[in-house]
Amino acid sequence: MDIIAALTNIVGPNHVLLNDDTTRYGHDTTGLYNATPLAVVRPADTAQVSEMVKLASTTKTPIVPVSGNTGLVGGTYSDGAIMISLERLNTIDDLRADARIAIVGAGTVIASLQDAADDHNLIFPLFFGARGSAMIGGALSTNAGGSNVLRYGNTRALCLGLEVVLPSGEIMNLMSELHKDNSGYDLKDLFIGAEGTLGIITEAVLKLFPKPVACATAMVAVPTLTDALTLLNRLQTQTGGLVEAFEYMPRTFMDMFATHFPDARPPFDAEYDVNILVEVATTAPTTPISDILETALGEMMETGTVLDAVIAQNEAQRGEMWKRREASAEVVFAISPRVDTDICLALDKIATFFERADALVAGIDTGAKTTCVAHLGDGNVHYTVLPTSNDKHLAHKIMETIEEVVKDLGGSFSAEHGVGLSKRPSMARRKDAVALTAMRQIKTALDPNNIMNPGKVLPD
Repeated sequence: MDIIAALTNIVGPNHVLLNDDTTRYGHDTTGLYNATPLAVVRPADTAQVSEMVKLASTTKTPIVPVSGNTGLVGGTYSDGAIMISLERLNTIDDLRADARIAIVGAGTVIASLQDAADDHNLIFPLFFGARGSAMIGGALSTNAGGSNVLRYGNTRALCLGLEVVLPSGEIMNLMSELHKDNSGYDLKDLFIGAEGTLGIITEAVLKLFPKPVACATAMVAVPTLTDALTLLNRLQTQTGGLVEAFEYMPRTFMDMFATHFPDARPPFDAEYDVNILVEVATTAPTTPISDILETALGEMMETGTVLDAVIAQNEAQRGEMWKRREASAEVVFAISPRVDTDICLALDKIATFFERADALVAGIDTGAKTTCVAHLGDGNVHYTVLPTSNDKHLAHKIMETIEEVVKDLGGSFSAEHGVGLSKRPSMARRKDAVALTAMRQIKTALDPNNIMNPGKVLPD
């Protein structure tokens, strides 16, 4: 049977998209990776996913799973492949407030789960700009991070169990609801962050948390990043670890934001080099969270380790503060050419990274500009270079230079966006050779025909 006819037989004609109907699936947020899938197929449940993967395995046809397609590294590039869209697996099958868990399909939009949790006075604490369209399957497959990793951890830390369709089409039930289970290898963590190269996540058991009863949000200007870490550590100590977000935006980014949003109000009357968005939240009604933040900022202003501070007085002001941070991708992507990175460093080495990287980039391209935004609380830095030309060799040299600084400082070239296509050269250069061999062995064992999102993550 023709493969398109066979796919149609599995899901019905309305859910096999061909030719122009596949256009919106053929590119991700960056617009850098454009492809024409053989077909986009939209299964209704895990059983249909399984049947399609069995078909692909028999015919040795490549498969690319896709959720919200909000990725930034080309992880869903699918030229000539069957693209399996999980958008119809968008059910919240169970939400048990007493156990603080939710069982959801991989196509569930993150914001939808957050709204459902809110009805039970709970939160699913995965917060980033694309949460209104990003889906659970994609977040798990890339081990997405965001602004609240400091307190709650990456997506991996928010997941108890998974259901996965293997490259053979077999359905693996790892849907544990347990916080402790030492019954052999933790296979769940093998698929989280694998970017669909080992199997397709179709369902997950996720952790929920109590909704804070109060939060305090502020924009803070400090002289140096060292002072910023002093503030972070002080707040963590005085609140008992209640800092939810600690985001860094330098003057260069604030200028870019002002250009992109000319009607937006600046955070301060003056301009500063080091600007921090900090949010502290509590689930205990008796904890004076606003007072703690205000006192800490006031005392540090007296010593000169805080230059300026504005505490949000209402939800509108809080939203205004968060807009600066969550619009960062929109702001940076509006400028071209650019070299983007997604790196992670120990907190006390971030300032050294900027000093070295800025100096080396200037030596390579005298007129280049640099900027960044950073989840400063967990060390994840999105360092961007704006070179003077669109020369690919220059971009590669800049990238390799940044990687070398990161390596020397004991950091990682990939923090929260995944590897996809764009970081495969970095994997070849920087990943431990023995680790790469082990990863290839796992890939070969699970996917001997190399049909599952081929060409991603692992370098040739």
